[in-house]
Amino acid sequence: MSKINLSLQVLPRVPDERIYQVVDEVIAYIDSTGINYEVGPMETTMEGEIDELLEIVKGAQEICVKQGATRVMSVVKIDYKPEGVTMDEKVGKYRK
Repeated sequence: MSKINLSLQVLPRVPDERIYQVVDEVIAYIDSTGINYEVGPMETTMEGEIDELLEIVKGAQEICVKQGATRVMSVVKIDYKPEGVTMDEKVGKYRK
C-alpha cells in the first residue's frame, strides 16, 4: 500500500498544568517510531503506511492513560490516494 498522511490531535483529560507534558510524551513516542512527522500547534501530521500509523494512534491513547488521563479524546484525519500522498507535496513550497 502507498503512503498516506494522518493527522492526530490528542486531548487527554488531565489537570490543565499537565496537558503539555502528556502531549510531549505522545510526540516523543511518535518520534521513537522513526516515521516522518511534523508537529503543529494543534495536531501532529505523520506520513507512512496506514496500518503502521493506526498502531501509532492506538499507542498514543495508551500513553495518555499511562500518564494519568482518565479519558482521551482524539481527532484523526486521514488523507489517502491510491498512488500515495506526501506532506512535502502539500506544504513543501511554504517551507523556508
